[in-house]
Amino acid sequence: MTAADQIPAQDNPGATPPGRGSGVPERPGTPGGDGRPRRRWLKALAVFLLIAIPAGYGVISALQSREGGESKEESASATGLTEGWPTRVQRRIYDVPVPAYSADVAFYETNSWDESSLYVQFITSREGLDHFLTRAGTRPSALEGGKVTISAEEAKKVGWRLGSGKKWSGTVFKQKDPQPTLEITVNRDNPRHPKVYVVSTVTP
Repeated sequence: MTAADQIPAQDNPGATPPGRGSGVPERPGTPGGDGRPRRRWLKALAVFLLIAIPAGYGVISALQSREGGESKEESASATGLTEGWPTRVQRRIYDVPVPAYSADVAFYETNSWDESSLYVQFITSREGLDHFLTRAGTRPSALEGGKVTISAEEAKKVGWRLGSGKKWSGTVFKQKDPQPTLEITVNRDNPRHPKVYVVSTVTP
């Protein structure tokens, strides 16, 4: 035995620490290991975040969309009317030529197996009202003072309040099938800007 063999490993500067170059592998996952378990953990966390964050945004977006849709449905069910102009096809089918530059335009369409109806409201000028009546196929003189031609049941569907206390006039313009029948009621409280209510019904 040489003198070097008699010196303990900790006191021998040239001695090789156990597990490093000694042929004895270290336990995986120890701080002195190759780091693979730590990389796997980071990779798993990254994958989880990539999946979880977009999914979370999707859930939030869906909830917001649902709440917005429910709010719109509640608003629509309260009056039945949709703010804006009926499409050109609807106006042509139901013979409701809303005058240009009209205000407060809104509409509502109902369909069943035996008939379809389009409810329309708008505010126009005296000239616009005359133009509308003429284009619809009737005439201004057909309006009867003090007459409401739209039934209470029809008015209730869209939240219209038609009745006493206002300057009303109205007419019903009937045509041969399949041409529509127009119930027209006008509020003349503001003579310069009458408000027109129309229910046009088509029977197939």
